[in-house]
Amino acid sequence: MEMTFTREGIEKLYGSPFAGGNSVELLWRDREAFERIFNVIRDAKEFICLEFYIFRNDDTGAELSEILKEKAKEGVGVYLLYDHLGSFGTPSSFWEELKKSGIKVSASHPFRLTSPIGYMHRDHRKLIIVDGSTAFIGGINIANEYRGIHIRRKEPWRDTGIIIKGPSAFGLLKTFKAAWQTWAGKPFTEELREPGHYGELPVMAIFAHSNRGRRKMRRLLYYSINHAKKDICLTTAYFTPGRRMIETLEAAVKRGARVRLLVPGISDVPAAYHAARAFFGRLLKAGVEIYSYQGQILHAKAYVFDGLWSIVGSANLDFQSLRWNDEGNAGILDEGFGKQMIEIFDADLKHSNPVDMESWKRRPFSDKLKERFFSLFRKRL
Repeated sequence: MEMTFTREGIEKLYGSPFAGGNSVELLWRDREAFERIFNVIRDAKEFICLEFYIFRNDDTGAELSEILKEKAKEGVGVYLLYDHLGSFGTPSSFWEELKKSGIKVSASHPFRLTSPIGYMHRDHRKLIIVDGSTAFIGGINIANEYRGIHIRRKEPWRDTGIIIKGPSAFGLLKTFKAAWQTWAGKPFTEELREPGHYGELPVMAIFAHSNRGRRKMRRLLYYSINHAKKDICLTTAYFTPGRRMIETLEAAVKRGARVRLLVPGISDVPAAYHAARAFFGRLLKAGVEIYSYQGQILHAKAYVFDGLWSIVGSANLDFQSLRWNDEGNAGILDEGFGKQMIEIFDADLKHSNPVDMESWKRRPFSDKLKERFFSLFRKRL
């Protein structure tokens, strides 16, 4: 059977190459994910780069900061870039303490009186690079709720990430170095050595930090939906689609692809939750299957096309991610990895309720009002 996605086709469309020779480890059990990530950082010998939207000074942030301080004491270079808005509640004393311990710290997108609108642009990436050979990408922030510590709900938020070992991790250093130069105003001076091969998987970095980069990311996403022939599985924490997204999903169903959309049953952003539901009726009518995740908050951003081409990272299917934010994702072209992604998606569906048209029509009138109201602001949620 003809392959629906090829390395050459994706590279030509996106304008960037895959890096081969990687291994990719899928993280989706969040307490285990944090332990795995912390252990990777503990094993650093040369340098550690971290770039996060949210980095709190709670128990999770404090534990990671102690690990980073210890590594800095060992002579490992540590670079931390945090988003000014996302980490707004973290006190300056926390950052100063890290700096005193030898960690290089800088904020991205700080507020400027000369450009207040620019404050809405966010560095939404979640990226860790260790020694240029290992990298983490995903949706997890450094905060207790992502780890399930001291929160009302016993379980952590449901999120997805990956650990990459190999040349692709080394390639991600370019994106971090550029961001560090932009916001810290200082060059990244660590000695770099390209790693060997750790596996066979081809991985593509899908990073956006400019209007051009976001256009490329959107083009790749629409390409992926348009080229899938059998199955499209979309997991997103925030779903506020534009007309093009809705029409693209409708067209996918019409040509025979099964389209399944998994969204949160509860959300940390109620306005985005209601705005998303303003479009459910039209999508259900078109044949899109929609599932509402029950239990802990769903924060994952993971997309699988025909069980072959997968995208994992920080970008949601909303205006903020696709039009405004700096985002970091990785694309993996591999049937074995795609199978793992489908298995996790199916496992998530067991903890979800399907949204059917008849019950949807019977939802309370107050919900319909909220949907209509918040959908007016969907481009800023």
